[in-house]
Amino acid sequence: MPEVCYTFYRMEYKFATERSNYADLASGHVFYSLPGYPAFPIRLASEIYQRCLALRGQGNSPCTLYDPCCGAAYHLSVIAYLHWDSVCRIICSDIDAKAVQLAERNLGLLTPVGMERRVREITAMVRLYDKESHKGALESIIRMQEQINLLTAVRPIQTRVFQANASQVASLREGLLDTYIDMVITDIPYGQHSQWEGTEAHNPTWAMLEALLEFLSPQSIVAIASDKSRKITHERYNRLEKFQLGKRYVVFMRPA
Repeated sequence: MPEVCYTFYRMEYKFATERSNYADLASGHVFYSLPGYPAFPIRLASEIYQRCLALRGQGNSPCTLYDPCCGAAYHLSVIAYLHWDSVCRIICSDIDAKAVQLAERNLGLLTPVGMERRVREITAMVRLYDKESHKGALESIIRMQEQINLLTAVRPIQTRVFQANASQVASLREGLLDTYIDMVITDIPYGQHSQWEGTEAHNPTWAMLEALLEFLSPQSIVAIASDKSRKITHERYNRLEKFQLGKRYVVFMRPA
């Protein structure tokens, strides 16, 4: 049996300790949103990512970040924007084709070309509807565009999006292309509209963890957010820590 180091506690922020103003980064403001895919809280996403960095312990080496259930990839885009220096590549996938399309657009906002395209879209909405929300989004994207131009001039972040079933290794293999992943951060589907339902014969979370093993190193960190009803466990992983925030549970694991 693998060694298990396991702690459980109510959430206390260790890294994202300040309540920063994330208004520019709000879902559906500049970044695109997708109905049926609730936006992941920005501060929580930042906290999870920074905990993964600390657990990984690879100094200042930029990481490859992957989400096999990415939805619109909003949280990945926000993580990249806030922690650019420590990310070199973002890869994500989803079984839903619409989600994949929107994920491509959100990750595209990490590039000057994508930002310029979004500026034109929001400018057109301001002219058509003259709404204060659109005017606010235009002010936000001007600030964000300046930041993205500065960051990409130093080092762009590589991105890749593909459609795949997260619980099938052959499906992941086709999109990951022998890429080794440093960090996995995912918010697995749950709720009444979710089809991510496990049975005694098939636990999709266990199957996803099994499929991911082919692309992880012994130093890789996997962080999974879920509701409290899900049992996040796999005999080939060591659990490092776990916390609860509201109805969300987050488990941090490493290949055994």
